[in-house]
Amino acid sequence: MDADERAEELFERYADMVYRIAASYGGIGQWAEDVVQEVFERYLRKRPAFESGGHEKAWFIRVAVNCSKSALSSVWVRRTYPLEEREEPDCGMFSNDRESGIYEAMLKLPPKYRIVLYLRYYEEYQIKEIAELLRITPNLASARLKRAKAKMKALLSGESEGMSDERDRLSKHVSSGLSE
Repeated sequence: MDADERAEELFERYADMVYRIAASYGGIGQWAEDVVQEVFERYLRKRPAFESGGHEKAWFIRVAVNCSKSALSSVWVRRTYPLEEREEPDCGMFSNDRESGIYEAMLKLPPKYRIVLYLRYYEEYQIKEIAELLRITPNLASARLKRAKAKMKALLSGESEGMSDERDRLSKHVSSGLSE
């Protein structure tokens, strides 16, 4: 197999995964497509030799994460796409409303939580592997996953943190008023 065929094969295999990782960081379709392009440009420039299929996949995930983070921190993105104006990727790719709702809820989480959820439940990596891919400790990866699941549960049940905080403050205020 020549180099062009190999690059095409890798693109077919990993482009969707890289797009989903980028979308989980940036939340906008065109921006995620640019990250996919950057990842595969890096592959074509470096032509790394992979030890195994797992190493190959891990390389694409790591580069997608790095490209997403660096693109988000660029001045161009901060000036062009203020956070509150970012579009969400098309959720029409899901087969039912439940899957679409889960994805939409996931997009409301900060990127550090979205990426651990994605790697754990979509790519089926274990905590230790997620930690290696994100270059964080396994304890931090586990804590982020736990927090992400709690936040997702709250979002999916229709209770946002702000609502529960407001309700707690209101109940404290009411109970303190009753005790006076």
